[in-house]
Amino acid sequence: MAEVQADVARFAPELLADFQKKEGSENGLRVGEEFEITILGPWNGCVRVTEVGATFFEFITLEGHPEAGRIHFEAHYLDESPDVLRFEIRSRARSRDGLVAFAYNTTGIGKRVQEATWVEFCRRVAAASGGQALSDVTVETHTQNETGSHDHERHA
Repeated sequence: MAEVQADVARFAPELLADFQKKEGSENGLRVGEEFEITILGPWNGCVRVTEVGATFFEFITLEGHPEAGRIHFEAHYLDESPDVLRFEIRSRARSRDGLVAFAYNTTGIGKRVQEATWVEFCRRVAAASGGQALSDVTVETHTQNETGSHDHERHA
């Protein structure tokens, strides 16, 4: 995790989401630091570091980002297999407006770009870990609509 925190941009596929730290320390993450992200398509945005620990960090989206929400990155050992390390990215977000919602949900373009970005991020973290991935990246999506009902989608 220290390696990921030292250079977040190295793990993001630059053609899909190019992370540039706006200001702050060159290495590592500090609460309050911000990144400008050039995102494939017409929606760029900024995020701010809100939490940093030895095994995790979290960003919150800032005004102008295509989504409003948080994204949490964490590495932890599995209880049932203490020699297996899991890296997870969890996002809780909504589209900032109807145009973004249309591109993300209706056309599926935004969803595919975002998914490809985080899948490749996970693959790069696994490769840098010195170990080997035990399976392909699994993506789970939980969607909540205005009525409060949930949809769940899972695939590798």
